[in-house]
Amino acid sequence: MTFKYAEHITAVRHDGYVDVKLSNPWKSGRILHRYALINRSDSGKVTPPSDATVIYTPIRRAIVTTSPHCRLLFDLGAGETIKGVCDLAYITQQDVLQRAAKGTITNCGNSMSPTIERIIALAPDAMFLSPFEGSSHAQLENIGTPIIECADYMETSALGRAEWMRFYAMLIGKENTADSLFSTIEHNYNTIVEHNKKQKNHPKVLTERVTSGVWYCPGGNSSMAKLIKDAGGDYIFADDTHSGSLNLSPEMVISKAINVDIWLFIYYGDRPLTRNQLSTEYSGYKTIKAFKDGNIYECNGKTSTYFEEISFRPDFLLTELTHMFYPQNNKLRYYKRIQK
Repeated sequence: MTFKYAEHITAVRHDGYVDVKLSNPWKSGRILHRYALINRSDSGKVTPPSDATVIYTPIRRAIVTTSPHCRLLFDLGAGETIKGVCDLAYITQQDVLQRAAKGTITNCGNSMSPTIERIIALAPDAMFLSPFEGSSHAQLENIGTPIIECADYMETSALGRAEWMRFYAMLIGKENTADSLFSTIEHNYNTIVEHNKKQKNHPKVLTERVTSGVWYCPGGNSSMAKLIKDAGGDYIFADDTHSGSLNLSPEMVISKAINVDIWLFIYYGDRPLTRNQLSTEYSGYKTIKAFKDGNIYECNGKTSTYFEEISFRPDFLLTELTHMFYPQNNKLRYYKRIQK
C-alpha cells in the first residue's frame, strides 16, 4: 500500500496481516509504533512480528480521545464503533453529543489522564489517542488496551495528514470508503491550488494573536503555512524552516506585520470579538494594515467545527482561506470578519 503524501506511515500487506509502521516524528530513523492488522476471521492462523501490536479488524468497540478522529469515523460510516470519548466538553459534533446524552457513548474524562475504570468497563478493542514527544501510555497498556497512536498531526502537509484516514479505515473495515473520500479531497485541493497559481496578487497574511505576552505563529514549514501558500497568500514567516509553532515577542511580529493585508486567528469565547477589545488587549494591533482596513477574520473554536473537520478535510480550509484572500461575497464556513 502506497501513501502518496503522508511521510510518517508505511503499510505492507503480507499473507494474513498488514504490517503498519509509524515513524517517530521526534527521532529520525526510529519507529514510533508497529502494528499487525489481522482480520478477525484469521485470528489464530497468523504469526505476526513479535514487536508489533496486534489489532484484530474490523474494530468493533473504540475509545476515541480526539474530536477530529470522532468526526472521521462518522464520515467513514463507522460512528457506531465509538463507545467512549475524552474531553466531551470540547466536542461540538452533534452525533457524539446526542449519543453521549443517551448513554451509548461514555465520557472517559480528560484525554491526558482518562478514567481507567471507565475504559476497563467499556472493554474496547482499541483506543485512539494523540502521542506527544516523550509521552507514555504505560497505565493504559497495563490494562491491555491496544493504543492507536494518531500521529497524523505531525505531518507537515495538509494532504499528508488527511491521507492517514486510509490507515484508520483499515482498522474499521472502511478502506474503499476512505479511498473514495480521499480521492475527492485530493482532487478538490489540487484543483483549488492550480486555480490560485493564476492569481496575480498575493495578499500578505498574519495569523494568531498575543497570548500571555507571547505571539504563537505557525512555523514556515508547518501545514498551516503551506495552506496559506496554496490559497495564494504570502505568509509573513514563510521563510522560516520550523514545522512547529514559533514563540515570538509581540514587538517582533508587529515589525513584520505592519503591511499585512489579512489577519486571521482562532480564539475561544462566548461571543464575537470586537476591534475595541483587540486594541485594548494589545495596542500594537492598531498599527497593522489589516486592522486599519478591517480585514480581520476570527474563528471561534468553541462554537465552530474547525478543529473537528480540518484535519481530514483540508479542502474545506483551503476553500475558506481562498475566499478570505480573494473575497467574492462567498459564505465562510469557519471564520467571520470582524466589523470595522
